[in-house]
Amino acid sequence: MFDGPMGTEIYRHHVFTNRSFDELCLSDPKLIRQIHADYCNAGADVLTTNTFGANRVALGRFGLAEKLREICTAGAKIAREVADSAGRPVWVAGSVGPLPGQPQYEDQIVEMVVEQVQALLAGGADFILFETQPTRQSLERCAAAMLRLPDVPFVLSFTIVQRAETASGEPVERMLAPLPEDVPQPIAWGMNCGAGPDGLLSAVEKAVHLTTLPLIVQPNAGMPREVENRNIYFCSPEYLTSYARQYISLGVNAVGGCCGITPDHIREMAEAIKPLARSHVARVMVATPAESAELKESTPIGGRSRLAWRLTNGKWCTSVELLPPRGWDLRSTIEKSRTLYRHGVDAINIPDGPRASSRISPLIVAERIQQAVGIEVVLHFCCRDRNLIGMQADLLACAACEIHNILFITGDPPKLGNYPHATGVFDTDSIGMVAVQKRLNSGLDLGGQAIEPQTSAFIGVGLDPTALDHKRELDRFRQKVEAGAEFAITQPVFDPEALLRFLDEVQPFGIPILAGIWPLASYRNAMFLHNEVPGVEIPDAIMQRMASVSSREEQMAMGVRIAQEAVRRVHDRIAGIQVSAPFGNVETALAVIEGWEE
Repeated sequence: MFDGPMGTEIYRHHVFTNRSFDELCLSDPKLIRQIHADYCNAGADVLTTNTFGANRVALGRFGLAEKLREICTAGAKIAREVADSAGRPVWVAGSVGPLPGQPQYEDQIVEMVVEQVQALLAGGADFILFETQPTRQSLERCAAAMLRLPDVPFVLSFTIVQRAETASGEPVERMLAPLPEDVPQPIAWGMNCGAGPDGLLSAVEKAVHLTTLPLIVQPNAGMPREVENRNIYFCSPEYLTSYARQYISLGVNAVGGCCGITPDHIREMAEAIKPLARSHVARVMVATPAESAELKESTPIGGRSRLAWRLTNGKWCTSVELLPPRGWDLRSTIEKSRTLYRHGVDAINIPDGPRASSRISPLIVAERIQQAVGIEVVLHFCCRDRNLIGMQADLLACAACEIHNILFITGDPPKLGNYPHATGVFDTDSIGMVAVQKRLNSGLDLGGQAIEPQTSAFIGVGLDPTALDHKRELDRFRQKVEAGAEFAITQPVFDPEALLRFLDEVQPFGIPILAGIWPLASYRNAMFLHNEVPGVEIPDAIMQRMASVSSREEQMAMGVRIAQEAVRRVHDRIAGIQVSAPFGNVETALAVIEGWEE
């Protein structure tokens, strides 16, 4: 049993991300020691040092580069003290996170690895864990650097995001391919972070056939949800443990956890997994602007787009959500859009970096669909990846491309997606961007300069009827409407009664609301959404119905039937629906749209 993460556990202890977590080994060793002890008492056999970002470049951002050796040594000593007091064999893994990939640091990588590893060994680390490595190249760089320390055992652990691929699209087969013979070889391979328990299962099914070395699997606790401005994970220990059993049955040698996993998760896993261990195995299975122009009267809402006209005139509206592809070939996306257009769907929803993932620009996807198909799009606009200047530029680009339906969302922090080390900008949130777009619609940019012609965007926002922090969700929705929101689309709703209660509360705001509808593709899909996707709550009764049928075809039919029932229940209270196309299957979405009245 490996332990869980240090980063999110430190965050859970009310230390925020504007400081160096690694430096806490010096300034708050009591906290770090307690976290290690909690994992150890929960049953972890391996404790991972709090040195994930303790390389010279990362520490330099906090003015701590010269304290590198002191931090790494202290981090290993703290873990060593806890391990030695456990009364049973417990090992210490010296954590080395991703190294800087910029070209200017290429010649320094070996020295950076060596100085960090040497300091960890001086503090008592048993082996080195190169974790959360993003690419095959980064794995090879770590191994090559260990030529300077050929007798030091090490593990190479990389990040898989989905479809058994890295964020850059490298398959697990490439990541686990044999290393060059002229570099030291790891004592084990690992996969950690990136995906939740379900997301790693497909990768594990392949990985166990690709290496004879021990394999370590440490998934995230799904995706977190925001509660009182904090990101909280809700993947239960029982859910994680059910996947850990599957990993073990496939041949995995060690399990643990990454972002969002807590000592409670480790305890539940340890109690379930340790009885399965082979007792004879003794070795470690290393697991406000100066206004210089006057505001103009904005275009009447009904004149901004066909969708705006339909909604302002009380016409039922349907839309289908299509994810932008990870590559650049849009032929399949355009063909699916044609199919939906032929069936009378009013709009295509295009998400912007869903779950902090990296895909082709949604603006390009939206523009190509409108040009090639003639169907309108609703472009999701995320505040995470651009500063205010860049966001304003893209909003003007939307106007130039005649993309008028825009849904503003704040977006998930990068740490929660495929690129946990990317920088989140967040100059503003969805409320702020609604105000910016309203201003552009009135002919003024952020600097008070006149925009000619003015934009004419139909301003949409997201809404979560089942938010855990109900009061905050209502307050934010009020602020969005006051800032200029003109329509809203909800998160996928599986409890129609909860949506109806929420609609009673937001009715005074007076803007049309489309209900998000997600036809469940299978019971496994339902488990994944419920445990790992923020904003999605699936009632037990729905889960039981999905589990009541066995074959995938029956489960998909049940998912469509449940979605149709939800639409029938709320139809009279909403302006329309946005139906997700699970795994890009537009026929499933159409079955909901065309069959709910039957």
